[in-house]
Amino acid sequence: MTTELDRKVKIALDESRLLVLGAQVLFGFAFQAVFQDLFRDVAAVTQALQCIALGLLCISVGLLIAPSMYHRIACGGQSSHRAIHITTSLTSWSLFPLTLGLGASIFVIFDRFAGRGAAFTISAVVTGAGFALLFGLGLALRKNGKPLPAESETPLKTKIEQLLTEARVIIPGGQALLGFQFVATLTKSFSELPNWVQNAHATALLAVALSVLLLMTPAALHRLAYHGEDDPEFCASDRNL
Repeated sequence: MTTELDRKVKIALDESRLLVLGAQVLFGFAFQAVFQDLFRDVAAVTQALQCIALGLLCISVGLLIAPSMYHRIACGGQSSHRAIHITTSLTSWSLFPLTLGLGASIFVIFDRFAGRGAAFTISAVVTGAGFALLFGLGLALRKNGKPLPAESETPLKTKIEQLLTEARVIIPGGQALLGFQFVATLTKSFSELPNWVQNAHATALLAVALSVLLLMTPAALHRLAYHGEDDPEFCASDRNL
């Protein structure tokens, strides 16, 4: 039977998944923007800001993915107090670079056709709204948390459900990165890069493609090999993937 602690872990993972889906859009744009033909025409400070935004979004996506890896690797898929605390902390920290990255990307977009002043104003408003909604609202309505339920052995059915949820948390980041890597190879900017950079990009593309395939494998394996049934062998094999 699924316990209250199992349910709390599942909700925490679902919340991370929701946030990473939002970050995925910005993540893909930040990578693709630097390869667009008009990017070389924007001011140097705007180009630098876009690179900073990319770095911030990489940090945010990494923080959103980390809880799933901690629960799967460190906790062995067991529902634990530590898994909930780690998920809450890392998810909270991920919102800071995510909001700043959003504001920086907004500035880059509006700087080109609306002017520096308008871009700064719009970016500041969006960034402020982001902090107000993602941080301010939660802090203003924050209540004292109840003690967590006692830890117990996580049922196999719950482990499998959480395992598939964790894969759905991670795959959007790989999806955005892989999409960028495929599209970038067909841009004029990519053809002008040194050969060693193109080769490094191609190597990274293959690595990410392999990663995405590994993330997709559990769903196919669970359906084809185990007919969607709860099986301890599935959990053991998927942890290695």
